Amino acid sequence: MAMTPIEESDVGISCFISNLPGFRGILKQRYSDFIVNEVDRDGTVVQLSSLDAPKEEPEGFQENGTNTSGTAVSYASQIESFKSLAGESDAALLEEFISKINSGGEDSVSPIVLSPDSDKLHRKAMHNFFKENLKFLVTDVVAGPDTSSKCIRVRLNSSEPNSKGKNSKKRKERGDKPFDSRGSENWPENVGKFLQFYLYKENKDTQEALGVIGNMLGIQPKSFGFAGTKDKRAVTTQRVTVYKQRPSRLASLNQRLFGIKMGDFCYVKEALCLGQLLGNRFTITLRGIVAESEDTIKASADALGKHGFINYFGLQRFGSGSVPTHLIGAALLRGEWKLAVDLILDPRDGERPAIAKARKYYKESSDVVGTLKQLPRYMVAERAVLQSLKMSPGNYLQALKSIPRTLRMLYVHSYQSYLWNHAASKRVQKYGTELVLGDLVYCKENSTGKVTKLVGSEYTEDCGDNYDSNNEDEVLGDVHEEINSDVKAVDAEDLNSGCYTIDDVILPMPGSRVNYPTNHIANVYEDLAKKDGISLTKSMHNVEEFSITCITGCYRRVFQKPINFEWELLTYTDNNTQLVETDLDKINKSKPVNSVKPMGIGTANGKKDEAFDCIRELESSNDDAKVENYNEIAGEEIKLPHDETLGGSDSQDSHIALKLSFTLPASCYATMAIRELLKTSTSVAYHKKLNQ
Repeated sequence: MAMTPIEESDVGISCFISNLPGFRGILKQRYSDFIVNEVDRDGTVVQLSSLDAPKEEPEGFQENGTNTSGTAVSYASQIESFKSLAGESDAALLEEFISKINSGGEDSVSPIVLSPDSDKLHRKAMHNFFKENLKFLVTDVVAGPDTSSKCIRVRLNSSEPNSKGKNSKKRKERGDKPFDSRGSENWPENVGKFLQFYLYKENKDTQEALGVIGNMLGIQPKSFGFAGTKDKRAVTTQRVTVYKQRPSRLASLNQRLFGIKMGDFCYVKEALCLGQLLGNRFTITLRGIVAESEDTIKASADALGKHGFINYFGLQRFGSGSVPTHLIGAALLRGEWKLAVDLILDPRDGERPAIAKARKYYKESSDVVGTLKQLPRYMVAERAVLQSLKMSPGNYLQALKSIPRTLRMLYVHSYQSYLWNHAASKRVQKYGTELVLGDLVYCKENSTGKVTKLVGSEYTEDCGDNYDSNNEDEVLGDVHEEINSDVKAVDAEDLNSGCYTIDDVILPMPGSRVNYPTNHIANVYEDLAKKDGISLTKSMHNVEEFSITCITGCYRRVFQKPINFEWELLTYTDNNTQLVETDLDKINKSKPVNSVKPMGIGTANGKKDEAFDCIRELESSNDDAKVENYNEIAGEEIKLPHDETLGGSDSQDSHIALKLSFTLPASCYATMAIRELLKTSTSVAYHKKLNQ
């Protein structure tokens, strides 16, 4: 039976900070209503400004044969020489083979087999020809049609320099490096080995977009590095690195890509890893606003800017509308490997028809090979599990371990987030927004009492294991950065001194090295985990990475204020009108900008002001990795009730929209800020109802 989309209450999201009334607004009616720009560690907002490759390449590049530029390399003279050595038919076959490689399809090009040859000396001359003239190709010998002859096989040389082949020790030691090491062997020493570019995407998941680019380049997904995945139903811009590629080659793909663009190329020395960002900048437009008055909107917006919101993990964290990742995490913590695999592969509501068909086919037939043929490449977790089951039927633990590590750890992290959300709700229900005895805080220099060494924070979001924590981050891209601080429980002296405020309160993500509050909130973790058949103090199996006792844990602030928060009311007459310019719009000035009349502009302080320039503002988004595709919210026109309220008149000429611009640190969810503002659910099911 297909799983239904989860609701906010299912994952512990149940409280608000303020008691102000909400109002009606449509989130993501158009995907361009949700714009996300990554912010790097220097505080620079990542904005696409150019689609062109640099006009000049760094000095020192040498062609080694593989086409790493956007222009095909000519081998006419080599093929002509080869024709005199091997004959016209083999020369034509080789010419076609090289043409396919130069078109960017290295991974999809199969080796070629030349004509049978019984002359050993002639075969030796052929081998030497390739070594001297076509070094990017390698040759070996296979059996011919009869016992007296052999054939030379030609294939692309994709191995490392001095490698002895795919079984070499060097290749085995490469392990799970965050990039595919194929590239030019003659890469100049003065040029960084990684090409960084800005990835701009519309209504696509990060992994899906990179999968498309990887297929066109003929490289594996692990060739790419990025700091965090961005929302699917949105317009997003983020940094990506790729190993040993040329800008011209990537820029040449832009004309063939739909909803994806690459630009702002430069070479860097290191690949991007998950978590290497400060946050994201959001520009969110809520359409179809229906409120009692403009004052209602103003009061709610000002309250959000002043008091913030409960820093819940949003529904995206749990595979909203698709796989309930926290349930998979619970199964892993219990050691129920087959159940975890079933939850990953089983049918669920709201997915694309082709994917739903593939899931149903596997559920009914258990045909691994047939299902793999139907699943697209960006279904990384599902394909990894099925590939492993194809090789080792029934070995469910091995199948789970075949999922890329940062991706499979998302399941456990989701369960930690599930416990955290419930604890945060209980904290607000029981104590409100007052600091109380036993609350956990980061220790300040002038505070007193017992302190414990900080394990992690909402900036570290380590939550990883204790044996490989260099860059193992959630697929969602929570930032890893050690903070030199301590954690303590608030005591009476702290309350009297006023050293701490409600903004300082933190709660732990369960792990072996975290402390829990010394008040009633600690019981929430234990009671909920016990209900799920999980112990937070001892392992239930011997697989370390899926054991709560081997996961470090971390801390997260309970309340979060949006940074550089501003709002603006707009009027529009056409639901298809785009109200905010995207990065690509700014590049393509040939398209006229939609005419939008500002109604009013406000700030967190309630002051009227000019619409602010977001170019250099720090912002943030949900940088959580998603195992499944985020279910799309339907984008058709929203029909609102014709109430005699702001935005609810019978007029077909005027609608109200609320434009919000703000910054959040990495791993904070903009949807939770919107939830506090509107006092409505952010679930897919709720917004689908608004579309009916």
